[in-house]
Amino acid sequence: MTSTAIPRDQAIRNARAVLDRALDRIARDRAEGRLAPDAVARLQLAEARYARRHRQQEPAPRAA
Repeated sequence: MTSTAIPRDQAIRNARAVLDRALDRIARDRAEGRLAPDAVARLQLAEARYARRHRQQEPAPRAA
């Protein structure tokens, strides 16, 4: 009997590839003005939220 399960690492790579393509498409549409103003506003909120989360997770700078 053969397994039809996808290895975890491969599943993660596949998901990241799909998300990267979606983000690229959104960026192109946004740059070319094809997104509705409310969609752009939601993207800005999401980007700000992402930036806040990742700013908090950055390690403190080392003392020289």
